[in-house]
Amino acid sequence: MNNIFRLTSGSVRAVTSLHRSNRRSGELVYVWARWCSRSVAELVKQQKVVVFLKGSPLQPMCGFSNAVVQILRLHGVDDYAAYDVLEDQDLRQGVKTFSNWPTIPQVFFNGEFVGGCDILLQMHQSGDLVEELQKLGIRSALLDTEKESK
Repeated sequence: MNNIFRLTSGSVRAVTSLHRSNRRSGELVYVWARWCSRSVAELVKQQKVVVFLKGSPLQPMCGFSNAVVQILRLHGVDDYAAYDVLEDQDLRQGVKTFSNWPTIPQVFFNGEFVGGCDILLQMHQSGDLVEELQKLGIRSALLDTEKESK
């Protein structure tokens, strides 16, 4: 069990998958994390980047979730928490209520709501995503690509 979540069996309400990658080995690892009475506010603070999506990063279940996963992958962001809202309707509604945003996927940086697929795509296209990732201490892989092309 991942050390991020230490829960007692009595506190478990639902099961949600948490995507974690091991950057050193490049291996993608799924850890089954338990979502209990923890608030969405606590979940979004677990990592620098948190995504609520339909499906998983390895198997997104809608085009918008897939687009978010691909944008993050393009920037080399592979260390993030991803929660499958299809696993739990309470989580799905909870994140919508928390962010006051009606659609999934939803992306959070340092506990702050960034937006959905459309916002992340716009940030990617404008170059703002590179800057926002730098604020998180994450170097976008696109910066390395730009160096190589010069």
